[in-house]
Amino acid sequence: MVVLKSPKEIEKIHASNQIVAKILSVLESEVKPGVNTLYLDKLAEDLARENGAKPAFKGYRGFPYSLCASVNEAVVHGFPSKRALKEGDILSMDFGVLFGGYYGDSALTVGVGKVSKSARRLMNFTEQALYKGIEKAVVNGRLSDISHAVQKHVEDAGFSVVRIFVGHGIGSSLHEDPQIPNFGKPGMGIHLKTGMTIAVEPMVNEKGYEVEILEDGWTAVTKDGGLSAHFEHTIAITNNGPAILSARDGSR
Repeated sequence: MVVLKSPKEIEKIHASNQIVAKILSVLESEVKPGVNTLYLDKLAEDLARENGAKPAFKGYRGFPYSLCASVNEAVVHGFPSKRALKEGDILSMDFGVLFGGYYGDSALTVGVGKVSKSARRLMNFTEQALYKGIEKAVVNGRLSDISHAVQKHVEDAGFSVVRIFVGHGIGSSLHEDPQIPNFGKPGMGIHLKTGMTIAVEPMVNEKGYEVEILEDGWTAVTKDGGLSAHFEHTIAITNNGPAILSARDGSR
């Protein structure tokens, strides 16, 4: 069941997402060769608690960390580790908090030092695909309009969209209805309504879309070893168009 949010609830979701946005900006500034992702995980958790928030992922369905840190061929749900990041790596960071009874959730992929042109292109097109999808999050649109916009932009660039992980509704629960695939035909699914709050999150692979889960039971990696990128924003659907609640510049 899709839960529509009141303006007051959307303000609370915005507040939670702004904590996430602020923390991701700090983490991005700390990413450099020699840094390890366990350090970034602790920093994210410490900053969340300093802001009166609880890390959303730690303990969720047994996930043992606060930050999902996915390096290179890791798609999502990567475990932070002591392994030092290297020049040319790419790092996807997915982070969420619970604040004031409502969740925030956002993700971005950053390069470690100087990265290859192909890696930069993958990251750029993945982020562009996120915004292409968000543009379709309008009142009376259809859910799959978002999905199709993401898929078209990604595949036109020669990349592939991960199919087994999807975006989701968000609010007083981290994952709510509806699920939002990053692929599909337009004009399908439920009609979008004012008050819906959703997390749009394309995960895009350099090569094929197939993934496999490592022995830790969480980390998803590309089956062919190609790079993967991940961007996510939590948004609200309003009469004035989509409002990006997790914008890192504080705008909506």
